[in-house]
Amino acid sequence: MDLPLLLSTFATVFLAELGDKTQLATVAISGTSNRPLAVFLGSSSALVLASLIGAIAGGSLSGVVPADWLQLMASLGFLAIGLKLLWPLLSGAESTATADD
Repeated sequence: MDLPLLLSTFATVFLAELGDKTQLATVAISGTSNRPLAVFLGSSSALVLASLIGAIAGGSLSGVVPADWLQLMASLGFLAIGLKLLWPLLSGAESTATADD
């Protein structure tokens, strides 16, 4: 097993999942239930299955599309998401507060 790849994948997914809507949904479900183990098993199973689908899809795509192109497409996708999130700031959009307040 490739330990550096395992660790970097774990760190990346762990940091990406902190505070995302899946974690917030898990907190909400756990807060309304008295069965935290069942909530943990359900949410972790869902994350494992989603990750498996992603790994299989990535492995399948790598047979058709060169790895450099996959990395470029992923990078452009993240760049587009980042720009969309920053667009209000970058476009100089005015805040909703007025000087009369």
